[in-house]
Amino acid sequence: MIEVRNAHKELGEFSLRGVDMRVETGEYFVVLGPTGAGKTVLLECITGLHKLDQGEVWLDGQEVTRLLPEERNIGYVPQDYVLFPHITLRENVEFSLSVRGSPRDFIDQRVQALANLLGIAHMLDRRPRTLTGGEQQRGALARALAPSPTVLLLDEPLSALDEGTRTELAEELSKVSRDMGTTVIHVCHNFDEALELADRIGIIRQGRLIQVGTPADVFRKPSSEFVARFVGAKNVFRVAAVQADTSTVTVEGNVTLHVGHVPEGEALLATIRPEEIAVVPAAGEAARARADTNVLRLRLVRVEDRGRIMRLHLSGQVELCVAMTRQAFAAAGVSPQTEVEAQFDRHSVHVLRA
Repeated sequence: MIEVRNAHKELGEFSLRGVDMRVETGEYFVVLGPTGAGKTVLLECITGLHKLDQGEVWLDGQEVTRLLPEERNIGYVPQDYVLFPHITLRENVEFSLSVRGSPRDFIDQRVQALANLLGIAHMLDRRPRTLTGGEQQRGALARALAPSPTVLLLDEPLSALDEGTRTELAEELSKVSRDMGTTVIHVCHNFDEALELADRIGIIRQGRLIQVGTPADVFRKPSSEFVARFVGAKNVFRVAAVQADTSTVTVEGNVTLHVGHVPEGEALLATIRPEEIAVVPAAGEAARARADTNVLRLRLVRVEDRGRIMRLHLSGQVELCVAMTRQAFAAAGVSPQTEVEAQFDRHSVHVLRA
């Protein structure tokens, strides 16, 4: 539905380098990357605000690389919303329809339908400066959606909002995509946000798209050490040796781990997501008897209270970071400065080429 082919763009010291990306009709695609990775530049190249130095942009089977932004039928919500401050929210939402010469009845019906969908009907006659950040963001979304764009581009739409508003607006974005069948490309640096919304995720780093896949693939099967660390794998170990049957590996600290799969290659890494690890008091041997379960006896050195999540730091032959819900931590019955067992399935260990 939307395709970026071999996109290159030089902007001072930054450059997009050979970006290839395909987003299907109705898909919610999240581009995830650190600050300065090129997320906004990529969106601006798709909209036509930047002309590509090399490469192509296609929409619905038509090449639009040389078309002006207003000719591409793309809805774009930049990070700062850019609502016109001197007119009402209603007039902001109407604007693109008015300049197209749409009939008055159609404009009124379209604005009201979008206002009802996004919960802003009661504030249409107010000016942007009287609205909260979340209300302004909803207004910017309505304005972008008014002309029924082929694709909606969102530049960090939730980054400036408080947690409660962020959660509400994330639900609204999901509803808009689902109910209207809108194709969305959403860029951010928050992987919780990406997990909440994305059908697929693309990881961008230094102007290159380095991995694309479903949230499960990207978060549990990272293609590189950078991706693993960026999406919060936390536990990343160098593989020192692979056993002959390739079902076990030895990592730093001379620790043997049961694994599900080992790729070919000499320089390998093993990653384990912190939420995939269970922690119990160091007592029995039952778990050790299972060939598909890894059990490491370590010391619980520190517990961090992160609100909904408790983060445990374990130390011994290796160091592990573990994420547990408050309920699971309370049920585990473990406390700092005691011996514990860290348990995780062999398929929780992802081995990749370094």
